[in-house]
This record gives sequence, C-alpha cells and structure tokens, in this order.
Amino acid sequence: MTPPTTTPLSTPFPTSLIPAAANRPADDPIFVLNGEARRRAALGESIVNATLGALMEDDGSLAVMPSVVEAIQRVPPKKGASYAPILGDAQFLKAVIHDVFDGHALAGKSVAAATPGGTGALYHAVTCFLEAGQALYTTSWYWSPYQTIATHAQREVKTFSMFGADGRFDLAAFESGLTDLIARQGRALIVFNFPCHNPTGYSLDEKEWAGVAEIVRKAGETAPVTFLIDLAYARFAPKQAQNWWAHAQRMLETTTVLVAWTVSKAFAQYGARVGALVAVHNDPAERQRLQNALAYSCRGTWSNCNHVGLLAISELLDDPAMKSKADVERARLIQLLDDRVTVFNREAARERLRYPRYEGGFFVSVFTNDAEKVAAAMREEGVFVVPMKGAVRVALASTPVRDIPRLVKALKNGLNRTV
Repeated sequence: MTPPTTTPLSTPFPTSLIPAAANRPADDPIFVLNGEARRRAALGESIVNATLGALMEDDGSLAVMPSVVEAIQRVPPKKGASYAPILGDAQFLKAVIHDVFDGHALAGKSVAAATPGGTGALYHAVTCFLEAGQALYTTSWYWSPYQTIATHAQREVKTFSMFGADGRFDLAAFESGLTDLIARQGRALIVFNFPCHNPTGYSLDEKEWAGVAEIVRKAGETAPVTFLIDLAYARFAPKQAQNWWAHAQRMLETTTVLVAWTVSKAFAQYGARVGALVAVHNDPAERQRLQNALAYSCRGTWSNCNHVGLLAISELLDDPAMKSKADVERARLIQLLDDRVTVFNREAARERLRYPRYEGGFFVSVFTNDAEKVAAAMREEGVFVVPMKGAVRVALASTPVRDIPRLVKALKNGLNRTV
C-alpha cells in the first residue's frame, strides 16, 4: 500500500513550549555585558569590567579562600558522592543556624533547609509563603532575579519607593504599600536584601531597622506576614549595619522571619551552590510545619543539594582551627573591598555623583535619568556597568582599586552626555 503524501507546512514548525516559556531571553543581561567586556579585553583593549557580582583580586583573578578549598578536598570521596539528606545534613543545618545568629536565643527558635545557593532559598520562600498569582513585596531597587523567580513560579513582584526625598529609606512608603498589598491579597512576603543592598549598596541603620520592625509587627496583627532577609552580602557590611537580628525579635511577635543564607559571597565559593533557608518562629508547632513544608519543597524541586559542599562547609563552620583560618582569609577580602569603597566614595564625592549612602558591599548605584545612554557612553571608553531604570549599577567587587578613578571619570563623562 502506498503511504499517503503530506503537504509541508507553509509556516515554521510550531513550538511545543507553553506560551509563557516560548519567548524567554537566552541569557541574563548582566552576563551578556560581562561577555562583551571579556571579549574586548581578550582582543587587547584596556577594559574596566564593573558588571559581575564576584569578588576579584586587584590582579583581575577570582578571589578564593584557601580554607574552603582545603575543606572541600578533605571530604571523604564516598561520603561526598552519597546522597545528602533532603533537608541537608543535620550538622550543616545546625552550623548554619549558629552562623546566622552567633549564639543568640533566636537560634533556638529556628529550623532550616539546605538550598542550592541563596537563589534556592528565595525560590522556597516564594513558593511556600505565597499563592500563585500573589506578589512578593520588596524595594523599588532590587536584584532582578527576584522577578525571574517570581515569574517562573507564577507569582509577581510589588515594590515601594525605596528612598525618600532626604535620601534615606522611605518608611512611610514601605508601610503604605504593605497595607495596600495585604488588603489586596490577604498576606505578605516581604523580601529585604540588607545590609549591603544589591544593587544600591545601601545598609539600614538602627533607626531604620527599628521602624521596619514595628511596621512589620503591626502588619502581622492583620494578616499572615513573612519577612525574609537576604543576607548574601552581609559579611561585607560595617559592624553597625549587621545588627538586624536584634530587630527580628520584634517582628517575631506576629510574623515568621526567614533568612536566605549562602556561601557564595561570604566564603567566595560561587560554584558550590551551597545555601540554606532558615525559618524562625516563636511557636514550636509552627516550626515543625515550616520544616515539613521546606522538606516537601526540596523533594519537589532539586531533591537534595551538593553533598560535597554541604559537608565541607559544615566542617569549616564547626572545626575551630579551620573556622579561624577562614575568618582571617575573609577579613583580608573584606579589607580588599573596603579599600575600593573608600576610593570610590572619595572620587565620587569629588565628581559630585548622586548615589545612596554606601558603607560596604559588592555594588553601588549611581542615579541617572538615562541609564542606557550613560552605560553606552561608558562602554565607548572601555568601562562596563549595568544599566537599570533610574541608575547604573557599579560592581566594585570586580573592579581593581587602581581602576576606580578611571571608572568614576567615565561615569561623570557618561552623565554629562545626558544633560
């Protein structure tokens, strides 16, 4: 029997992707800019690449902590090759909670789950504390993957104006937007990336934290409220900006507090993908429900995490000698970055750039009404930054201290071209 003939389609073969996935971008815009900067540098051009959020030495190489490498190498091969428990090893979870709270009583009110970096912790928070279609609540300036995570999980992002006319954190805008959001969706997941906020570099002071805590506590009297603090850059903040957990106690009177913890920045180990979500609550029964929910979510997404990484970091946090060595190595990296912050603040003040209070951290943002034009003009000078709505993000983490005067001058030149 002769098979029937078919007529070729006159249009391209239709995609089998669902509509929501059919037109997604191929790469993160930051990585695209980083790739262009690297290509131009490889061709021999003098390039300042202030795009990527990874701490680089002043010679341009990636900063690493030898103690972390040593801890990874010390993991027994067969143990590292085995499956990690779904929630993560008990030793790891205990060590993380202690690292977050440093012996504070809040440690006894906490449970945790291992995650693939801080991104995994954020994904857990979005999927476990918001219904589909609801929005997480964060600052008007925020790490763009918050939107990616929310969209991928069929959630949204709602923001409030981060800065008031005085340049400080806008508590009134935060409270007003939170009240409106709760009225609309009946619950709230607040996501704050302090201290050393990405992308602005801003850290809340004691007065601002106290105001936030009281607003959150009051909101928790009206609806289920969850407050997540993304601690990605906290180790690089000045000491006075790291006292957030003292205010978490106030929030806990009515709310659940979450902490997104990661080794990527604090241990200069971006590729290990080791992180955790810590959940804090006053009620033991609720803590058990929280832990159960996180375990279920782990199994339904990545199942379990990088066991070599979990075991290595557990040892690094628990062994006094190794921990001391890591602390010394990290202190050098903190000083490396602090030196860049000092030079940037000096040079930026000289050029009268407009940017938020900046005391430490991987990034700072310089305000402009035409970020794309400023960034394009800077690229003509061989200087790469990331354009955003209303500002350009500068990654001092990846900028050698000797290049900062050139960077600031390029910023000033780019801004002048928008006047």
